[in-house]
Amino acid sequence: MSNFLPISKKECEERNINQLDFVYVIGDAYVDHPSFGHAIISRVLEAHGYTVGIISQPDWKDEKSITIFGEPKLAFLISGGNMDSMVNHYFVSKKHRPKDAYTPGGEPFKRPDHATVVYGNLIRRTYKNTPIIIGGIEASLRRLAHYDYWSDSFKRSILLDSGADLISYGMGEKSIVEIADALKSGIAVSDITFIKGTVYKTKSLEGLYDHIELPSYEDMKKKPVEYAKSFKIQYDNTDPFTGKTMAEAYPNGTYVVQNPPSEPLTMEEMDQVYNLPYMRTYHPSYEEAGGVPAIDEIKFSLISNRGCFGGCNFCALTFHQGRTVQVRSHDSIIEEAKMIIKDKDFKGYIHDVGGPTANFRHPSCEKQMTMGVCKNRQCLFPKPCKNLYVDHKDYLSLLRKLRVLPGIKKVFVRSGIRFDYMLADKDDTFFKELVEHHISGQLKVAPEHICDAVLSKMGKPENAVYEKFLEKYKRLNKQMGKNQFVVPYLMSSHPGSTLKEAVELAEYLRDLGYMPEQVQDFYPTPSTMSTVMYYTGVDPRDLKPVYVVKNPHDKALQRALIQYRNPNNYDLVMEALKKAGREDLIGFDKKCLIRPRKTTSMKQAEKWQKGTGSKNKKRTDVKHNGGKQAGANKAAGKKKTIRNVHKKK
Repeated sequence: MSNFLPISKKECEERNINQLDFVYVIGDAYVDHPSFGHAIISRVLEAHGYTVGIISQPDWKDEKSITIFGEPKLAFLISGGNMDSMVNHYFVSKKHRPKDAYTPGGEPFKRPDHATVVYGNLIRRTYKNTPIIIGGIEASLRRLAHYDYWSDSFKRSILLDSGADLISYGMGEKSIVEIADALKSGIAVSDITFIKGTVYKTKSLEGLYDHIELPSYEDMKKKPVEYAKSFKIQYDNTDPFTGKTMAEAYPNGTYVVQNPPSEPLTMEEMDQVYNLPYMRTYHPSYEEAGGVPAIDEIKFSLISNRGCFGGCNFCALTFHQGRTVQVRSHDSIIEEAKMIIKDKDFKGYIHDVGGPTANFRHPSCEKQMTMGVCKNRQCLFPKPCKNLYVDHKDYLSLLRKLRVLPGIKKVFVRSGIRFDYMLADKDDTFFKELVEHHISGQLKVAPEHICDAVLSKMGKPENAVYEKFLEKYKRLNKQMGKNQFVVPYLMSSHPGSTLKEAVELAEYLRDLGYMPEQVQDFYPTPSTMSTVMYYTGVDPRDLKPVYVVKNPHDKALQRALIQYRNPNNYDLVMEALKKAGREDLIGFDKKCLIRPRKTTSMKQAEKWQKGTGSKNKKRTDVKHNGGKQAGANKAAGKKKTIRNVHKKK
């Protein structure tokens, strides 16, 4: 008998299960690994004595596809997948992605757009009264009214659109067990209004105590600034210790009520979750299709933590996992590493030891676990808080234990590293050992931008901090005789970024001598501070106006500037520089980003050759983007030289 959970009625019969407690409908392929939300929730329920069957990627056009197990005793569970289904389907340009790493063989479009809503309505048409509980990242981030980038519209809570009864938001291990126990005890799903980490709908607020009534859906739809106000209130109530119950009014007297978040897992509880009997791979029925590509990224990686107090405004972690860092014990992680070592495909390399932020292994300060995170300040932005507890000793100790295990050649750190947190540590030991032992030639970090005006809207440290980090990184590499590089993640078109800032970023890359192969254009995903800025045009923190670029062509201009060396971007870069009034960056000087076209008039070319408008007027013999020399030293300014320059270009 397979140790995977049943995926068919026949497998239920083999286990002597006549009726399942829960039927779990998921938008991903069934992968029984703790990096997949459906695996954790189903194994946690199983550990508490409940039976769960999996329906993976049902045909949403066929109502029979969700009836293969019949009606469950307690409820249907729904998750759109490890990614929001819209992010899974579309690039930020709204063009279709050609592959889906969470589907067998990488085949795209095996789940519908807005999968949680579609699955919920599919079930409700067949099972009129069976409780439906939705969860996962898609439901979690859409639990209250939200802006939907793909339809460019303001949508209701996903609870209403999906036909579900409850949302289990966040990571869900605690709330799903409480929901299961309540249903098993005979409590009607409509009466389950008391569980932390859940959202429910009601016609009356009479039973609520000390709650906050948010702006109504209709008011927010009419006045986007009301949504900005609402979001700030929601953001201030994401902490399990201080968060209050919030209610959002809809027409016809309906309210959507969000209870405070579930309390964070203790280390012992985290260990219990990750020590469950996962098969650690995809269901064998997918072998014929070539397996599930997503397993390749996580099969030989170790999750050490969850939650993040970094607070980047474009990141949804605050709304999903929260700002309180939760960790597994060293013993739990080492035992998992020993299982990995035994895998027949293991080559001796642990790909990653981390989580949302690799070097966070404890809460940001001592008071956080009793008094909660601060509502009026961030831990690292704009400067590290004076109460911030900065210490890498525990993480370093874990890495040391892992890298001496028999069978392990190298332990890499590939999750995000907060470089500002590293610099705040007065002890350089972790930084040194990271450089010496845990980088595979390139360290990926996320400065995101270099203009402080944009960084402030991102909730990121000022550029001087990143520059200080780079200097230290280079110095340590030189001391150790290593030639390792930093690969910076950069973002274009974030709220607050005008063409002026985009040009400054291009100039920075020019001086750095680095040209990224890929650029992340800002992607407005649900329930992030940056997305609210994008939709409303104001910063929810102070309600001040924010410049937002929405036109696809204008976004393309900013993106092209980051990759100004790409010949395909020439026209866009030319247009961007002219619009920004930076024609001084068009020419043959070393500071220029692009050269004029061959058809440029002789008079104009002569001006460029002499350096008109350039910071370096005397230089005529320069290298362009590491290419061949253009011009000649002896004949600078002569028409013959100008013609030669055109020929060489």
